[in-house]
Amino acid sequence: MNTSSIKNFDELPLFLNAQLVSRTLGVSPSSAYELLHEDGFPSLRIGSRLVVPKEQFRLWVERQTGGTHEE
Repeated sequence: MNTSSIKNFDELPLFLNAQLVSRTLGVSPSSAYELLHEDGFPSLRIGSRLVVPKEQFRLWVERQTGGTHEE
């Protein structure tokens, strides 16, 4: 597994592409690309690109790790 190069949530831009998801989670680019296409993952299409809103990504990670978040 790759090591994440992102050390702080604040370092992320408002929208993440597959490359940033890959670097943030420490997974391969192909794994991140597959994740962006999975049901339940908060990606959205802008033109031909798939991106993930930063806040939705954070909430998704929280849910996957058993964290709690009240909205």
